[in-house]
Amino acid sequence: MGAPRPLTHEEIAGHLAALPGWERIGDRITRTYAIRYHAAVAAIVTIADRSRRIQHHADLDLRIDHLRATLTTHDAGNRLTAADFDLAARIDAIVAAHQALPLD
Repeated sequence: MGAPRPLTHEEIAGHLAALPGWERIGDRITRTYAIRYHAAVAAIVTIADRSRRIQHHADLDLRIDHLRATLTTHDAGNRLTAADFDLAARIDAIVAAHQALPLD
């Protein structure tokens, strides 16, 4: 099967245009979400489950009022592949689903 194919700069630019809020930093893409701590914890559990299912994982940094996701493909020499942008879109949807207001 082989290692995933790294994307060209043009392909990366096209994928980024379709994912508002994500930015490229070298061979990684990252996005920071303003989200309440407990909502972010719930989102992380869902992200971890989806990541396991697709065998692609994000670096996640949780703080009191925000969550930062960073993606690169380790199997492609820490370069960006289509898998990174697929997971980025999934993370966007998961975080959006966990933005519910607390009941208290």
